[in-house]
Amino acid sequence: MMDTTCHIAGIAFRNPIVMASGTFGFGHEYNRFYPLDRIGGFSGKGLTLHPKSGNEGLRSWETAAGMLNSVGLENPGIPAFLSTEAERWENYDVVRILNLGGSSLEDYERGAALIEEDYKHRQQRGKKAVDMIELNISCPNVKAGGMAYGIQTETARTVVGLVRKATTLPLIVKLSPNAEDIVSMALMCEEEGAEAVSLVNTFSAMKIDIYKRRSVFENSYAGLSGPAIKPIALRMVHQVCQSVHIPVMGLGGISSAEDILEFIMAGAEVVQVGTHNFVDLRAGENLSRDLENLMRQLGISSLKEIRGIV
Repeated sequence: MMDTTCHIAGIAFRNPIVMASGTFGFGHEYNRFYPLDRIGGFSGKGLTLHPKSGNEGLRSWETAAGMLNSVGLENPGIPAFLSTEAERWENYDVVRILNLGGSSLEDYERGAALIEEDYKHRQQRGKKAVDMIELNISCPNVKAGGMAYGIQTETARTVVGLVRKATTLPLIVKLSPNAEDIVSMALMCEEEGAEAVSLVNTFSAMKIDIYKRRSVFENSYAGLSGPAIKPIALRMVHQVCQSVHIPVMGLGGISSAEDILEFIMAGAEVVQVGTHNFVDLRAGENLSRDLENLMRQLGISSLKEIRGIV
């Protein structure tokens, strides 16, 4: 029998396919197209302590091999999520990851504390809405916080340490490819008690309107994702997997079963699928089926056989 299960911090994923934050809403939007139990897990829309309206102007631009986005973490805020969406999350048979963003150290710390408080309250009722927190210190599309904390290792150490102390939930730290030294950044996360790292977020990039002679985005720069970044993301995941002892979630332009096996062979425990959700609304269901078919074709009975073999 084929074994596609994966594990992070003692939590089992049905298969290695996790939908990336910012591309999968809060899950129920895609649950209308296919049952969420076809995937291993999902990371919900990034949440900050207070509601955010996001960036002004154009927010996305299709490129030759991917897309640029400048959404700016638009979200309803953590309290609103916990009082509305979280109850729906209680019923999903899939690993549920809450993506935590912030604009200041206080926002990150207070946001994590609210999530922890809600987690313990639901535990008392025998319920669970969130399995893990993904700490986002790598968003390139917000002026304060976001990637500002994800470039320098020692600056990032402060926010990772604060959030680690504020919650007992397993902690994943999402890393930026724009970090000064991504291997040092991942090692720091391990030292500060993170149970996993996810990489990479989008690359800072640009699109110019030659007729208006200006960037198409109000913030000048946006985040590049999709197949264009896959080879670079794969190299970074391989480098980090060679250096840390905690599990790695690999992401960056994954759009096929072949891509998934590449990241697993580079050492990733699971993968995250982002931009491909906009190409195929049934990406999770289709990739899950394609992965099992490809494993069967290649004579792979368990992902453990090939994880980190390159």
